[in-house]
Amino acid sequence: MISGKRVCVVMPAYNAAKTLRRTVDELDRTVVDDVILVDDASPDETVAVARELGLHHVVHAQNRGYGGNQKTCYAEALARGAEIVVMLHPDYQYSPALVPAMAAMVASGHFDCVLGSRILGVGALRGGMPLWKYVANRFLTFFENVLLGYKLAEYHTGYRAFSRELLEALPLEENSDDFVFDNQFLAQALWFGFDIGEISCPARYFEEASSINFRRSVKYGFGVLGTAIEFRLAKMGLRRSARLSDTGRKLAVVPAPAASRGGAA
Repeated sequence: MISGKRVCVVMPAYNAAKTLRRTVDELDRTVVDDVILVDDASPDETVAVARELGLHHVVHAQNRGYGGNQKTCYAEALARGAEIVVMLHPDYQYSPALVPAMAAMVASGHFDCVLGSRILGVGALRGGMPLWKYVANRFLTFFENVLLGYKLAEYHTGYRAFSRELLEALPLEENSDDFVFDNQFLAQALWFGFDIGEISCPARYFEEASSINFRRSVKYGFGVLGTAIEFRLAKMGLRRSARLSDTGRKLAVVPAPAASRGGAA
C-alpha cells in the first residue's frame, strides 16, 4: 500500500511468456498488493508462466484486442478492491522499478492519472525506439496538445497509473478494443476534468518486446487524429459523442469475494 491505498498492477498480456518472469521479479511487492494478468488468447506459454508465478490471471477465450484486454484488466482490478491501478506491460519494455513512484504520485492526490513518458529526458531514442516512431510520436503529441488544450510530453506510452475514482468515472466501454483505446482514454480523462501527470521513464526495445508494425501504427495514428478532432468538435458544441458523455457505458464491475483477493484464478 501507499498512503493506506491498495495498489494493484495490471498486465495486459499477449505472447509474454519470455519476458513475464523478469517483469514480475522487479516489482516491489512491499508496495504492490495485487498483480493481475489478463491473457488475450496467447498461443505461447504466458498462462503457464503466470500460474508458476502465482499471479491472479484471467484468460480470454478469444483475442479481444489491446483495448479489450485493458477493459478486463481495470474491471478485475476494481472488483478486487484496487484503489490505485498501474498498467505495466509484461514485455519488459518499461521499468517495473517506477511503479512505486507512479503510484505515489496518484496517492498524493495531485494527479488522477500518471504517465511513464519515454519522451521526457532521453529514454526513447537511447532505448532503441525507431526514429520513424519517435518522429510520429512527436507530431501526434503536438497535434493533441493543441486540440485537447493540455500539455503532455507524450500521449502514447503504455505505462500508466490511475486512481480508482478515475476508472469508475470514465465511460471506458465506449472506447475501441484496438490500440487507440489508450488515446481515447486520455481524451476522456481531460474531458471530465481529471489531472494528468508525467514521470520520465526509460524504455527498452528488443526482439521480445511487443511493438505494433508500420501498418497498424498508421491505423493508430489516424485514430489518434480522429480522437483529437472529436474532442475539439465536442468542445465547440458541433458534435455529440457517447465517449464524452456522462451517460456513456462504464465498466461493469462485480465485487470479488474477499477470499479471492491476491490469489490465482
